[in-house]
Amino acid sequence: MAHNETYIIAHHILTPLGNGIAANWQAISESRSGVALQYRDGFRDQPVCASLFSESQWAGMGDSLPAALTRFEQLLLSALQGALGQVNIDLSGSRTLLLLASTKGNIGLLAPGMPNPQDHVGLVQSARKIAGYLNYHSHPVVVSNACISGMTALLTAKRLMDAGHYDHAVVAGADCISPFIVAGFRSFQALSDETCRPFDIDRKGINLGEGAAAIILSRTASSIRLSAGSTSSDANHISGPSRTGEEMAQAIMTALERAGLGCRDIGGISAHGTATSFNDEMESKAFMLSGLEHSPVFSLKAYFGHTLGAAGLLESAIAVEALQKGIIPASKGYRKHGVSQPVTIAETTILAPGMRHILKTGSGFGGCNAALVFSKNN
Repeated sequence: MAHNETYIIAHHILTPLGNGIAANWQAISESRSGVALQYRDGFRDQPVCASLFSESQWAGMGDSLPAALTRFEQLLLSALQGALGQVNIDLSGSRTLLLLASTKGNIGLLAPGMPNPQDHVGLVQSARKIAGYLNYHSHPVVVSNACISGMTALLTAKRLMDAGHYDHAVVAGADCISPFIVAGFRSFQALSDETCRPFDIDRKGINLGEGAAAIILSRTASSIRLSAGSTSSDANHISGPSRTGEEMAQAIMTALERAGLGCRDIGGISAHGTATSFNDEMESKAFMLSGLEHSPVFSLKAYFGHTLGAAGLLESAIAVEALQKGIIPASKGYRKHGVSQPVTIAETTILAPGMRHILKTGSGFGGCNAALVFSKNN
């Protein structure tokens, strides 16, 4: 392989369904969802259908972590430790990059009665804490790019490595669900009162979710590589995606071109798939415009909920696992086709032992889009 190939040497996720890739993949294989009706303080006596960590899960996580960390920071550090435990990477060395992604971070600390929230809310403060615990040699790069934060972080890391600045990049993302976030999505009338159904005709909207993920990129060869990626902007609306899908298609086709691939090379697509009417329609149009109507598409939102800034990383980690195993997971919640384009949605698990490349797509508020291509070496 060429010198500038970017390999994935470790990946770890942490969700209410389990700690680690194996536990979460098992849940997907058994069609188990972390999404359920949640009754929590601060939700104004209105249950939220979401995938949230239980208090016992939070307590178990905190037992092995510094007490000074917020829950958001606990998630980040847990995911990082899970990935770093798989490899021998020196974060104190200047050739290793630490890059952290989140959409909302500690925004929940702005709740009334919280003392001195300004000392904790900024992502920079959290990044410095994490860097200190890991003995990182510098200030981490922080990416907050709506719901493509995790994907943008991976692409930023790859570009810095391709430019020759680093030999390794440790990329992590996390988000917690607070009453502030719930209120925001309620104001859009975007929340489903049942487990979401991406691309289905009866979809009602999204489920929110908590989670964290970490992926380590390296020049050291492994079985999977991050071949290429691209981002684009709709310039359409502050919250609504493009109505044509052209801008997402631009990101997809640019990523494929940079990877030296054609549309027929893509064995599967891990979609953003939020189960909102506009997003699913936009993505389906983008897949058609990119010539990908025959590639099986799956969404993971009905398993994990929408984990905001962590979603791109978490779902990329599952895409890597799918590629390694040669299996396309079922797109949970999909029963009857509900988008205008004849794209192929994975209604059941698909065995794809010959799959060599998988595409991950994402989009977010402000009209941002991202596409990443992961490839198998053998």
